[in-house]
Amino acid sequence: MKKKFLSKTLIFNSFAAVCILGISISSCTSKKKTHMETTGTTENELTMLVGTYTSGTSKGIYSFRFNEKDGIAVPLSEIEIENPSYLVPSADGKFVYAVSEFNDERAAANALAFDKEKGTFQLLNSQKTGGEDPCYIITNGKNVVTANYSGGSISVFPIAKDGSLLPASDILKFEGSGVDKERQEKSHLHCIRITPDGKYLFADNLGTDQIHKYVINPNADITNQESFLKEGQPAAYKVKAGSGPRHLTFAPNGNYAYLINELSGTVIAFEYKDGNLKEMQTITADTVGAKGSADIHISPDGKFLYASNRLKADGIAIFRIHPDNGMLTKTGYQLTGIHPRNFIITPNGKYLLVACRDSNVIQVYERDPDTGLLTDVHRDIKIDKPVCIRFVP
Repeated sequence: MKKKFLSKTLIFNSFAAVCILGISISSCTSKKKTHMETTGTTENELTMLVGTYTSGTSKGIYSFRFNEKDGIAVPLSEIEIENPSYLVPSADGKFVYAVSEFNDERAAANALAFDKEKGTFQLLNSQKTGGEDPCYIITNGKNVVTANYSGGSISVFPIAKDGSLLPASDILKFEGSGVDKERQEKSHLHCIRITPDGKYLFADNLGTDQIHKYVINPNADITNQESFLKEGQPAAYKVKAGSGPRHLTFAPNGNYAYLINELSGTVIAFEYKDGNLKEMQTITADTVGAKGSADIHISPDGKFLYASNRLKADGIAIFRIHPDNGMLTKTGYQLTGIHPRNFIITPNGKYLLVACRDSNVIQVYERDPDTGLLTDVHRDIKIDKPVCIRFVP
């Protein structure tokens, strides 16, 4: 593994933010609202962000009000950003950080100021990731980190006082390959997660069947020259050859972690403690061998786990989580639109929203809190190539 350091110069690339209203919502969700009605949130209303691929008619990032009581979505605003396939809001909701997923010099991390009351954006700046196809982005408030799929790397960006990004301070490059010669010809970083205790960063490497681990330096920020990530281990865990680890999530209690493997279509349940993963169980999410498993999330009450699958029998696998040991039992499967790349569950647990990329729609499902099963409420949000959904704190 090679580590490359780039200078921490305060060079910001300014871009003009372009806001163009006009998202199409299906008739059952459309609500004409005045400007006064759409500014500000009321009880049960969430501010929702949607990232898209922009090869079609999509402009970039869109904001909505989503009512987690009745499942109604109302469009607010949008901003032109190229291929913002993954994004994350800051903890205070004042900023949004988004990748621009490209396999060339356009690959970037973008910083945007965000007005939660109005749902409007202002592009602050963009920084090159130094690794192709950034597909995942996180922040701890002091730094932003991207996982660069084709670059096989992780990029770290210190956050300036105004919320913009400094140039990458660290680019961590991973070597290696896997047994699948088509999909694992080299390292492919697909997900980065900070552990519940805040001490470690885990990085899923689909290309080498590894979860890399780094110790987080909590003191690293723009006021010093310290690296955000200390030297890591080659792998916190190595999964079965050909699995293709994609996304990782943690149980609300912080005691368990769950990994969705894209190529094998399995979910691995781990016991998590102080940076260590101990495998407890492997269970199948994709029963048709499509090699397209994608996203994974747990309901807010910690009782159910959901995993999306693409390419064949597109849908969401549903698992019950045992309250005493974290083990999984499959309880159902919900067919969805085409290519459910990403999904999210509302904070109250009532709705699960699925970004169906190739159906050009976000589907809204109501969750049964007792069985975990999903029911389509037919309140689709029509948007071109949606691939990431986030709620703003």
